[in-house]
Amino acid sequence: MIKNKALLGILFFIGSLFSSYSCSKENDTENDHLKNKTARVVGYLSSDNYSKISSIQFCKLTHLNLSFANPDYKGNLIFDGDIDAVIKYVRNVNPNIKISISIAGGVISAEQAANWSLLIDKPENRPGFIKKIIDFVEVHKLDGVDVDLEWDAVTTGYSGFVIELKNTIKSKNKLITAALPNNTRFTNISNEALNAFDFINIMAYDMTGPWAPEKPGQHSSFSDAKLGIDFWNKLQNVPNEKLTLGVPFYGYNFTDATVTSATYGQIVAAGKQFAEQDELGKIYYNGRPTIEQKVQLASETTGGIMIWEIAQDSFDEYSLLDVIHKKYTKLGFITTDLCGN
Repeated sequence: MIKNKALLGILFFIGSLFSSYSCSKENDTENDHLKNKTARVVGYLSSDNYSKISSIQFCKLTHLNLSFANPDYKGNLIFDGDIDAVIKYVRNVNPNIKISISIAGGVISAEQAANWSLLIDKPENRPGFIKKIIDFVEVHKLDGVDVDLEWDAVTTGYSGFVIELKNTIKSKNKLITAALPNNTRFTNISNEALNAFDFINIMAYDMTGPWAPEKPGQHSSFSDAKLGIDFWNKLQNVPNEKLTLGVPFYGYNFTDATVTSATYGQIVAAGKQFAEQDELGKIYYNGRPTIEQKVQLASETTGGIMIWEIAQDSFDEYSLLDVIHKKYTKLGFITTDLCGN
């Protein structure tokens, strides 16, 4: 009997060791999984701000969208600025970054809108136009195309254009992405076109602005971010990992009858304490705590964070890009694997 008890004790001890080892291995596997989580950090850079590139920490971006290119009536993409010099500079800093050309934009001229309609609404014009887009990408050694047609510019040919562009660009092993409003799906975007994008950048900002001077207030709240993610994921059935939450590096000033914009960098220059707030008088923006909260939300419900516009940051210890980078790193996400990530 004593021997049996001793044997049982030994067996129990061995079993507990095995159980502990198994749990430990499971925890190690889980920890490895957490360590290997990845997130996108997508920054838009306007050609107006190329002079600021030496101040931007491109080592903290996984993707860069150069904005904006628009076609002439023949389909040739017109882009201001020395795009090749910018690409060379950025890749010297971050060799792994994915650089795309962003086409169209939220504000285009009547002539540009007419060119877009001519080129995509008539099916016979699409192949030639798409070839010129692909040629532009290849000549400038880009990694993809970001489609930023918005509102009235999303005409009847939008879906056909996107699908045909996707079919062509994938054969070149390039990206196709889109910028879409926070909680609006344009009528002319079919399910097939929506599914064609590698990921979608949610413009979770501009809930109010210069077009609504009678509605002063926050244009990019935390609740707006949640609303946008839920809209595209739960109502439009876009998988979480294909969504990128957009955050603003700017605010709107409702002090006067004419509403103007202010960069985050300008706001912080007025007083470092404003980096911790979302309001300065009647100027509404996102400070560091709100951006950090949005990164937490994005880490739980999307594939990453998108920024409009990276050159509007404060290039010092109050940088919002730095907040994004450090928060993802603290949460165990790999973004660029550079700059301490």
